[in-house]
Amino acid sequence: MSTPDSDETVSVADRLTEPRLVSVLLPLPVATPWTYRLPDEIKDGGAPPGSFVEVPLGSRRVIGVVWDDAPGDVDEKKLKDVIQVMDAPPLSEVMRRFIDFAAAWNFRPPGTILGLTMRSRDAFEPPKMKRLVLATGALPSPLTPARARVLEAASDDFARTPAELAEASGTSTSVIKGLIDKGALRTIEVRADAPFGVPDPDHMTVTLGDDQQRAADDLVATVEAQDYDAVLLDGVTGSGKTLVYFEAIAAALKAGRQALVLLPEIALTHQILQRFEERFGCAPASWHSGLTPPERRRMFAGIQSGEARVVVGARSALFLPFPDLGLLIIDEEHDGSYKQEDGVIYHARDMGVARASLGKFPVILASATPSLETNVNAETGKYRRLVLPARHGAATLPDIAAIDMRAEELETDRFLSPRLVSALVDNLARGHQALLYLNRRGYAPLTLCRACGHRMMSPDSSSWLVEHRFRNRLVCHHSGYSIPKPDACPECGTKGSLAACGPGVERIAEEARARFPDARVEVLSSDAVFGSDEARALFKRMEDGDIDILIGTQIVAKGHNFPGLTLVGVVDADLGLKGGDLRASERTYQVLHQVSGRAGRAEEKGRVLLQTFMPDHPIMAALESGDRDVFLAREAAEREMMAMPPYGRLVAIVVSGHVEVQVTDTARALARKAPQSDALLLGPTPAVLALLRGRHRYRLLLKAPKSMNVQAYLGAWFEGFKPPSSVRVTVDIDPYSFL
Repeated sequence: MSTPDSDETVSVADRLTEPRLVSVLLPLPVATPWTYRLPDEIKDGGAPPGSFVEVPLGSRRVIGVVWDDAPGDVDEKKLKDVIQVMDAPPLSEVMRRFIDFAAAWNFRPPGTILGLTMRSRDAFEPPKMKRLVLATGALPSPLTPARARVLEAASDDFARTPAELAEASGTSTSVIKGLIDKGALRTIEVRADAPFGVPDPDHMTVTLGDDQQRAADDLVATVEAQDYDAVLLDGVTGSGKTLVYFEAIAAALKAGRQALVLLPEIALTHQILQRFEERFGCAPASWHSGLTPPERRRMFAGIQSGEARVVVGARSALFLPFPDLGLLIIDEEHDGSYKQEDGVIYHARDMGVARASLGKFPVILASATPSLETNVNAETGKYRRLVLPARHGAATLPDIAAIDMRAEELETDRFLSPRLVSALVDNLARGHQALLYLNRRGYAPLTLCRACGHRMMSPDSSSWLVEHRFRNRLVCHHSGYSIPKPDACPECGTKGSLAACGPGVERIAEEARARFPDARVEVLSSDAVFGSDEARALFKRMEDGDIDILIGTQIVAKGHNFPGLTLVGVVDADLGLKGGDLRASERTYQVLHQVSGRAGRAEEKGRVLLQTFMPDHPIMAALESGDRDVFLAREAAEREMMAMPPYGRLVAIVVSGHVEVQVTDTARALARKAPQSDALLLGPTPAVLALLRGRHRYRLLLKAPKSMNVQAYLGAWFEGFKPPSSVRVTVDIDPYSFL
């Protein structure tokens, strides 16, 4: 029997007749790779693990990846041939291991995780080319005045398209074509895609403070070690965390490695792209959901080839096929937006740490308000902590005070307290900017009939319709259902009886414009600003001082730097505590701390006023005193006492379908099948949002000891369980939402 090194003992006939089988993982909800046969024309070139290949699947042609697994026992009569090996760099071994890990951790088929990597078939299309022309030095005969002008314009040896050269010489493209035919011009083909900029790690020298420099030196050494390390960059708002981790990026570039910066919101990319370009001389590649298909193809190809050296992106960028990733930065690591709640459920922060560990490179988690999970990991030594205790330069932290709304007298249909209004008057008089924060979109969260009490609700979700007065519509923020606001109550028919209850940002803007008619007031929310370009324009106006009062939702709390902003007013500081869940207190503290940190980031001292009906709440006390660690210790003690994350494990299971009886029967059957263990199973019970997009929803919650392998438990629990085809069962490991 021959060995891999003794090919001379195998006859040519044997090599020609011996089938070569490969396991191909498809970007579909499949648990294992499928086996295909390599035809003779591909055998010579081969298809090693990681190769992207096109294969038949029924009547379709699908692109998948040759996986590590060896083919199992298959019926050769059922085998189909690989159609082609794609002309693309292979998926690295580290990336394939990461996909397997993410699938196992999140209890998902590996094919669905691969689907996050293979964003579209367009990514594998050859790059679009364009034709350019250059002078050859030959002179045509006859040399007409038009031809002479063309050759004069082309004498700079700058390649142009025929249309560009015709315009530069004041001729037509037919003259250009004639010169090509005469040999006086030659054509070349180049990629139509714009090349990626090459960041220069030494483009600009940055002067750092002592604390910043110590942290930067530590991170540079960590990157140069080229090994796994998880570092919490724990700095107060405005402490220059971005400038510090830029030095780590510079070190990765000098080492010839790629770097990825994850941001929780696309709205944050504007300022970091601008600051990156100032530091490195060019913009980084940017990955987000707003990319067009051609942009997505260009970005995918540039990352895969290594041409895109630094990528700034949303959570999905974590699954892009970097061939040589040497640094991962997770900015605002505490932010709940890193949790993907729809489709493939995962937490980008946790998966990012795993990606770094598998790839043996550092991961930096940056935050002014670290998540409790990350803080505990730092305290127990699983992560290292670097602290930036003060703001950068001359800036100081703002003064924070609570306004006891129980003692304030508000006018009818007014929501800004006299104390906050007075502060706004003073701030405007000094020519400074203010921010009013309310994490509630639209004009009012509830519309009801004053005649019969009917509440306007979504027909396909168990949620109230939110009034958007600027658009004169009632909208469900959970399902997207939207209708024009009726003139009469649909229940009793009374005209003019529908009343708006409670404030949203639009209603606060209405009040601000009424109180301050000369002030320039703008609203920033996902309903008021559409797309990254519009958001960028608004941020630019705020930075330039063209806005006096900015009124916004949670989108304004995250990482923005507005030098002229000195006053922050939180309209309803208690909002996040209402109808709370496991992380309600933690999230409320984080967002209030973050939005407070927008004030006073330049020379002028900042001021923050929190309107609250619970001024004695530990969160308000922690914000006023500035003692974050006391709050975190209190929150950790409560979680540990209840054995809740990060001291225990949770798994949420949602059963949903259009027919409620099928949903309830399936949920109960699933609960009965749960194996006996140390875990506690709660439910099934109707979800908080019991109806969403026309689907009835029931929830089960598994509460397990931290030491328990919940994935193995789920595997045993779900083995052989097949819900009806009309019923969907969704598993969420370490859930963040309890709706």
